[in-house]
Amino acid sequence: MKKISLYDATLREGNQTEDISLSVEDKLRITVRLDDLGVDFIEGGWPTSNPKDMAYFKEVHSLRLRHARIAAFGSTARPGGAVETDRNLNDLLRTGAPVVTIFGKTWDLHIRDVLKITPDQNLKLIEQSVAYLKKNGVTVFFDAEHFFDGYRAHPSYALNVLRSALHGGADCLVLCDTNGGTLPFEVQRIVSEVAKKIHAPLGIHAHNDADVAVANSLIAVACGCSQVQGTINGWGERCGNANLCSIIPNLKLKMAYDCITDTQLKKISEVSRFVYELANLPPNKHQPFVGSSAFAHKAGVHVNAVKKRAATYEHIEPEQVGNIRRILVSDQAGRANILQKARDFHIDLASHDPVVQDILAELKELERQGFQFEGAEASFELRMRTAMGMQKRYFDLVGFRVIIEKKQDEEPLSEATIMVRVGGAVEHTAAMGKGPVNALDNALRKALEKFYPQLAHAVLVDYKVRVLTGAQGTASRVRVLIETRDRSDSWGTVGVSDNIIEASWQALTDSITYKLLKDELHDRTG
Repeated sequence: MKKISLYDATLREGNQTEDISLSVEDKLRITVRLDDLGVDFIEGGWPTSNPKDMAYFKEVHSLRLRHARIAAFGSTARPGGAVETDRNLNDLLRTGAPVVTIFGKTWDLHIRDVLKITPDQNLKLIEQSVAYLKKNGVTVFFDAEHFFDGYRAHPSYALNVLRSALHGGADCLVLCDTNGGTLPFEVQRIVSEVAKKIHAPLGIHAHNDADVAVANSLIAVACGCSQVQGTINGWGERCGNANLCSIIPNLKLKMAYDCITDTQLKKISEVSRFVYELANLPPNKHQPFVGSSAFAHKAGVHVNAVKKRAATYEHIEPEQVGNIRRILVSDQAGRANILQKARDFHIDLASHDPVVQDILAELKELERQGFQFEGAEASFELRMRTAMGMQKRYFDLVGFRVIIEKKQDEEPLSEATIMVRVGGAVEHTAAMGKGPVNALDNALRKALEKFYPQLAHAVLVDYKVRVLTGAQGTASRVRVLIETRDRSDSWGTVGVSDNIIEASWQALTDSITYKLLKDELHDRTG
């Protein structure tokens, strides 16, 4: 089984993504996770470009990495000076990284218009830069920048660029699709031709501007490349880099290459989410392999088939990549969806029970009205339990009033007054808030915490409003989705109404009811 080396560039390329800025501490924590995942090389950054990257290289030596080797990234020496005194090359050596990756120009467009030197001078610069680094005892990877564009323009010169790096002692020659516009059939042709003429380890570094970076990386491996460069979640400049979260499972499970172990592969979904979390970004739920929707089934026909044999609608077992199968509920649901959700909720519901059809009919009617339960499964569980006569009423609304006062040049004030009945007791209270919904939430909790003190641990963490029909303008129907979290769990609830306060009330009361139900079930089971 051929070994493929994995080279992660998340800490540099990924950190160049718009809206992402990883701290030194973030980068160190990601390094540990990548090492645990089994990545062979972790590119820490470009030390000459900013102080943060140099700080990373100072700190990373304190980590006890079990497998990965740290790589420092930079360019060949600047034209017109001696390589021995070049700041960039010497900064790379000062990092103490055992691996150095430098890029050099392959495309004559860049040599002529950017570096403004002759093609021969460029070849000499590449060879001398690599040789200087090798003389100082580091492993050197040469990134042939814009290789595919350069090869299309002048194949012989692009090959001479690789030969110059090889003469300097480069340990791997990495073919870069820097503009990300090369298509897979072109990569297949070019890599195959290069592999026949250059007898050295080859790598692939693909950008995703044509949305084929993963395909390009996989086909390059099939044609002879033994190193794959990419980033976690496909982060990178412009449209991103090749996504290692897709490349790694494909290499291992579909192409049978040796890259990481089965145990390590099961950690890839967790690593993906961890990196999103450190960047303070919501995970892409539709991301292949690792996204929460990657093995989610919605159509009734699909659910029925998956129940019988998962391979009918799943190309791999989700557990292989540390993910899980999810059965969604929607207006496309069938009996199989309802029965599967009952199992997920630990509700005893037989397939022949007539309540299954009742639940299904109610679900379709509610979604016709604008309800959506894919992100609000707590609300759906409550309705399922209610339909089966299992749901306890923890409180009843007597009434509420929300007042908003706005004075000139002052922030608006929101106050909610509420009256609820808990058993035989009636509680009447009021609270202020930052907006009417927050005031209502505060008042409801204030009224109920006297009876249910555990509600103090439930925090509203997300609130979304979507206008469902725009024809009525400000009188349009709205859907409110709320996410709530306590010390051990998070859950989503939904409300729909022509009145945003009423829709918010529905979602809020479902959220609190679900918290009370969850705690009661936990106490019951110990």
